[in-house]
Amino acid sequence: MLATSGLGFGSLALAGLLQENGLLAANRSSGLQPRNSHDRPKARAVIQLFQNGGPSQMDMFDPKPELTRQAGKELPMEWERTSSSSNRNVLMATPFKFQKHGQSGMEFSEVIPHLSSIVDELCLIRSMYTEHNNHPFGINMFQTGKVLGGFPAMGSWVCYALGSENQNLPGYIVLRDPQGYNTSGKMVWSSGWLPAVYQGTELSTSGSPFPNMTPTRSRPAQAQQRHLSLLNEFNHQHREQHPHNTELEARIENFELAARMQLATNSILDISDETSETRDLYGLDEPLTAGYGLRCLLARRLVESGVRFIQVHPPPFQPWDHHGDLEQRMRKICSTVDRPSMALIVDLLRRGLLDEVLVIWAGEFGRLPITQGEAGRDHNRRAFSIFTAGGGFKGGQVHGATDDFGYASVDNRVSCADLHATLLHQLGIDHTQLSYHHGGRDERLTDPEVTGARVLHELVS
Repeated sequence: MLATSGLGFGSLALAGLLQENGLLAANRSSGLQPRNSHDRPKARAVIQLFQNGGPSQMDMFDPKPELTRQAGKELPMEWERTSSSSNRNVLMATPFKFQKHGQSGMEFSEVIPHLSSIVDELCLIRSMYTEHNNHPFGINMFQTGKVLGGFPAMGSWVCYALGSENQNLPGYIVLRDPQGYNTSGKMVWSSGWLPAVYQGTELSTSGSPFPNMTPTRSRPAQAQQRHLSLLNEFNHQHREQHPHNTELEARIENFELAARMQLATNSILDISDETSETRDLYGLDEPLTAGYGLRCLLARRLVESGVRFIQVHPPPFQPWDHHGDLEQRMRKICSTVDRPSMALIVDLLRRGLLDEVLVIWAGEFGRLPITQGEAGRDHNRRAFSIFTAGGGFKGGQVHGATDDFGYASVDNRVSCADLHATLLHQLGIDHTQLSYHHGGRDERLTDPEVTGARVLHELVS
């Protein structure tokens, strides 16, 4: 009725009201307008500190006295053989000392002293497990809930569900090391078959902030504005001739966002207003921590600016993939990420943001308790540790346990789907209701009918 009366202006008004309240289903196919969640959210944004390569749980978060006592002996249980022929069934003790910290008495390794100082803010999950021992497939599983590639990352799902609070920036931003990519490259933040507006957008800390944003040739001061005005006239004419062409609308929206980004990113990247104490907190003046520290600081500034999902990457290629020389290589990468990771959580806490921002620190799988080559550990999908902070997760608690050697999760096991369901729950999203129709079926991040995904209510408030 509204569409056929008053020259159709009634339907336009209705669409505007529905869009404002997040009730227009078609609106989810494009655009980053903020939308209502299914339930009252505990968190409004996520910062993922992704540790590519597979951090060793028994060398950082999961002390195993029995592993130390029986070092040099064979693992007294069946274990999953990988494709590597250099694995030896010889138990290898951790070279690092563990100590209890905080009021919670949580045990952390000496190799992460800065994170050890804030254990009462952390929710440590020692019983994670996944579906594949190879990096690309393990990463796919952790990021998309599927082993195979081509599916949307969880950051894309979050932006599809909730949009963004800042219309001048992408809803999903990726901060990678300017020296290169990690395993799987851009597939880690792909939107898959979701509309491209929900994919991760790289923000570089060197050179041009966003790819393809700066003209390759200098132009007169008003040239770009005149160019955009002319383009807008052509687009207007095309829309009148083809009113049902949604692809043009999506392209126009992307170009308009790019123009707004050119103005907005300068204030985000300009950290001259940060105090010397904050710079020192993140280690910006120390060579080992400067790069990762800057990315963590920018993550805080982005989340303050209303970006919904931020993904921070360590140095390339697989800095946690310690098949040999584990002790020295772990000391190096921990020295790079330990202090900035702590700084981000402390900074969010003192600014009153930690309650509404969820921080996730995790790799794609763990390591074996036996020796590989000379003093290394191979991949292990059956057990790994991660931690969260803020976003309604209860700090100072340890969830789940592995066996005496750290080989397999045995108590309160947590799958990637369980973690995704809980993350969405804290954002006010019902994981069973979040779907996108593709290929003849309703696709979901968690696929609860297959995975049995459940919200870990015991971990959250």
